[in-house]
Amino acid sequence: MLSRRGFCSVAAGLPVLAQHPAVREIKIDELKKRYDKGEKLFYLDVREPKELEELGTLKGYVNIPMGQLEARMKEIPRDRPVVVF
Repeated sequence: MLSRRGFCSVAAGLPVLAQHPAVREIKIDELKKRYDKGEKLFYLDVREPKELEELGTLKGYVNIPMGQLEARMKEIPRDRPVVVF
């Protein structure tokens, strides 16, 4: 489970993590303010490849499908907030 690893300090859209005290849901307005201020954030897209094909993603987002997260934890930085979509 991601919360036991302690890497997330900002997350949105993952109800399983929402109960961890270091994880909170943020509104898009707050995310935009943080982005505009130049805050270094890591954007993690956990959707499956088929979803990306259908809906696309944004430049700069790292895609690690939910089913691969545990095996790929080292790819997620621990030195900055992680925004999960």
